[in-house]
Amino acid sequence: MGGNGKLVTMEIGSDGIAVITLSNPPVNALTLSVIAEMKEHYREAMERDDVKGVVLTGTGGKFCGGLDVNILQKVHSTGDIIHLPDFSVDLVINTIENAKKPTVAAIHGFALGGGLELAMACSARIATPRSEFGLPELKFGIIPGFGGTQRLPRLVGVSKAIGLLMTSNAITSEEGKELGLIDAVVSSEELIDVSRLWALDIIEGCKLRINVLQRTDKLEPIHKSSEILKTAKQHVMKTHPKFPHYKACLDVIEEGLISGGFWGVLKEREVIRELVLSKPCRSLLHVYFAERATSKVPGVTIGQFKFRIVEKVGVIGGGLMGTGIATALIVSNIHVILKEINYEFVQKAINSIEVNLNGLVTRGELDLNKVKRSLSFLKGVIDYEDFRNVDMVIEAVHEDRDLKQSIFEEIEKICPPHCILASNTSTIDLNEIGARINCQDRIVGTHLFSPAHVMPLLEIVRSETTSNQVILDVLKVSKVLKKFPIVVKNCTGFAVNRTFFPYMQGAELLANLGVDIFRIDRVISEFGMRIGPFQLFDLSGYSTFLAAVGQFVAAFPDRTFQSPLVQLMVENGHSGKKDGKGFYLYVKGKKPEPNTSVLQIVEESRRLTKIMPGGKPISVTDQDILEMMFFPVINEASRVIEEGIVVRASDLDIASIHGMKFPTETGGIIFWADSIGPKYICSRLKSWCEAYGNFFKPSQFLEDRAARGIALGAPCS
Repeated sequence: MGGNGKLVTMEIGSDGIAVITLSNPPVNALTLSVIAEMKEHYREAMERDDVKGVVLTGTGGKFCGGLDVNILQKVHSTGDIIHLPDFSVDLVINTIENAKKPTVAAIHGFALGGGLELAMACSARIATPRSEFGLPELKFGIIPGFGGTQRLPRLVGVSKAIGLLMTSNAITSEEGKELGLIDAVVSSEELIDVSRLWALDIIEGCKLRINVLQRTDKLEPIHKSSEILKTAKQHVMKTHPKFPHYKACLDVIEEGLISGGFWGVLKEREVIRELVLSKPCRSLLHVYFAERATSKVPGVTIGQFKFRIVEKVGVIGGGLMGTGIATALIVSNIHVILKEINYEFVQKAINSIEVNLNGLVTRGELDLNKVKRSLSFLKGVIDYEDFRNVDMVIEAVHEDRDLKQSIFEEIEKICPPHCILASNTSTIDLNEIGARINCQDRIVGTHLFSPAHVMPLLEIVRSETTSNQVILDVLKVSKVLKKFPIVVKNCTGFAVNRTFFPYMQGAELLANLGVDIFRIDRVISEFGMRIGPFQLFDLSGYSTFLAAVGQFVAAFPDRTFQSPLVQLMVENGHSGKKDGKGFYLYVKGKKPEPNTSVLQIVEESRRLTKIMPGGKPISVTDQDILEMMFFPVINEASRVIEEGIVVRASDLDIASIHGMKFPTETGGIIFWADSIGPKYICSRLKSWCEAYGNFFKPSQFLEDRAARGIALGAPCS
């Protein structure tokens, strides 16, 4: 906060330039108070005879991070857009851009969202090296609301502007200078002085002052712009069919090109007021806040602990998970000692890691020049000698309890006393894994999702003895790896696999009730899941599923559905994607195709289970399929919440989106459930329970919330 508790300050120099400074830590966000104070300072600057021009800047090495998203949250909680600051025409256009006195934006750190829109309304933009610029509003289900859809195309061209808006990507000041967004790049020490001189040059006529909203020199010819917009609209209709704000943004750009910038701004203002209360905006904003909440753990992050730096990690196992974990670590500049049983396996693992790195290059997530540097952080070994000075060990061998126990028993004797002992197990009880060692406080689960170098979720599993220090340190590692962490208590399947195990069982149950398996996959894919459950069986592997079934049946015998279907697939010589034959047929370079030959196996499974009413397939709608697949998931999620397995209900939303690829536009499994209503979900489960058994029996928590009309995501009392 600025001097005298002010959020915005103004100092007038002897040269007649007023420096207006935003001071609202940590990112100088635009709150209602900041906006009000800024308007007042601008009014004063425009009226004073001793002020010739203005330099607009921010404190703390940052310019402005844009509109405070808490304002949008307040709009959603009240359902009233009166809380949305309506200052696009008043402040940005009239006061800054059209004022008789010029404003130069002095930018350091970043100018994002509304911060960049403020800067674009200025007469010029001066920035420090490697500062970042972007309009990320589409991430929140809205479009820029302070003229960004109109000024950005006029500064960088329609094609480049569309690219930046549709991806929400940021660019550096150097890239901005090349495009015309930034007028000059200068050192931090020179920033304010150069900006003052630039303002004086405009006043004295040495530099042109151009109203950005009236510029046309960077715009492509109208016929070319129309083609660019047409192509962009076709693309977003394919890639974001459930997010109408992408097309709305393109429509607003088009309005400005046809009718002029001023009318484009008015259209932008109208559209954002409609979008801000839309379902996508509500969902995406919920995800934004839920993502940030995952790293806040009571008693751990709010306490006396300070994280310890993890610089070297031992990874045990060079299979799919081990190599994925090693890849994620080395691209984050963490040294890895990868242990395998012999040098042949070591080399095979290193080759896999190289493939992973090249895959990241192909995806545009890693610079080709960084591949060699990343590999320099990797060392393959066949014994534990190099584990004597690691900060953390991650065990990533296959799900064998005895093997894992023996590994931890051995590494406890070799690793230093501060070393974190982590397991990547996805189902085995953490207490059992560490049963033979003495340092129970150092045992933790670090469950990454495959492929570990791509999937953004890290499930941090704590036992009753895991120390808070270890949890804090792993949270720090998750940040370095750019993963979303959720801290969960130890139980069978932990939070994610336990919550979603009914999803796979639900698919089997529906198949045995006579519902076409390929129809089930189609319905689930159309809902927004990346693939359907039967294709997921093929990809994850039948043996992995069958092993997990045993764990869940033992832990929750009263609510599991046991089906012979997957076992029958194995007995009939099917292995899934790895041999090209599963519920689908897999040919390299082609899309998977339904394997109709397995329908005989499905029929055999139905004959053995004998659950079809009267021996005939049930009649269901697509909506029935969707609900029968996901309501049991919500039911199990309710138990996970009730038992305190997760810190907060919204952690399951992030887990579902980033771990199971649940559609982002829903806001996550719990947010989606609350949009439907616990009462309806509970009534449906009860009706299915009566018809098909305890697999559908509502949990006590869900029944209680339904009866009391309380959302599942509401805090437990």
